[in-house]
Amino acid sequence: MTGRVYLVGAGPGAPDLLTLRAADVLARADVVFYDSLVHPETLALAVRAHRIAVGKRSGRRSTAQQFINKRLIDAARRHDVVVRLKGGDPMLFGRAQEEIDALRRAGVDFEIVPGVTAATAAAAELGISLTRRGLSRHVVFVTPRAAEGERGNDWVASVLAADTAVLYMGAGLARDISADLIRRGKPADTPVALVENASLPERRALFGTLADLPALARDTKGGPTVVLFGDVLKSALAQDDPASAAEIEDLLKRA
Repeated sequence: MTGRVYLVGAGPGAPDLLTLRAADVLARADVVFYDSLVHPETLALAVRAHRIAVGKRSGRRSTAQQFINKRLIDAARRHDVVVRLKGGDPMLFGRAQEEIDALRRAGVDFEIVPGVTAATAAAAELGISLTRRGLSRHVVFVTPRAAEGERGNDWVASVLAADTAVLYMGAGLARDISADLIRRGKPADTPVALVENASLPERRALFGTLADLPALARDTKGGPTVVLFGDVLKSALAQDDPASAAEIEDLLKRA
């Protein structure tokens, strides 16, 4: 093996949130295997590379992971710089470990280049910290989705145990998510925010409560969306609905 594979985080969308290291690797790349949500301007930084789409989108026809693994190994046998460009951060819900394991078994050298993940981008859009002294000391990132054949995914227990939760790949399951959390004891009036297309000009933020989640999800436009839960969102909910500001301020005082 002569080539190196770089698993690169493309960030949440905006090209100018790419790290300097990621931009340098893309400029040197011979071939880039990229996800469907990578911004065209980010991909354009790979000026000399052959670009191959291998994206996955929930509920749509996707490239098989084993096929991607093989393509990465084959490319490393022919090229010096091979890039696997992933949305967000490769190490968070990016199936990076499967690719890492395949590269290790094949004896292929690799490097991870982190990226800004959707959770922190969404928090930045809202202007709300996922942690807050005295209010939120536990943050969990979860997804309700599990691939066929995977062991059971008790994501609800993780959300119930955390002060703040960020849910990936869940907007399409909003009705089940709301029902499951309420049934397991999460208060129906828990503040919720949906952030769609975080960091991009078309970004949107929708606020409500856990009981409102299905209706909020129906109002999204099909872009990548994360769902945030927790009392850190009370102030944002008050700003979105000024009539309830006094009530929420009282909740904050008693939190």
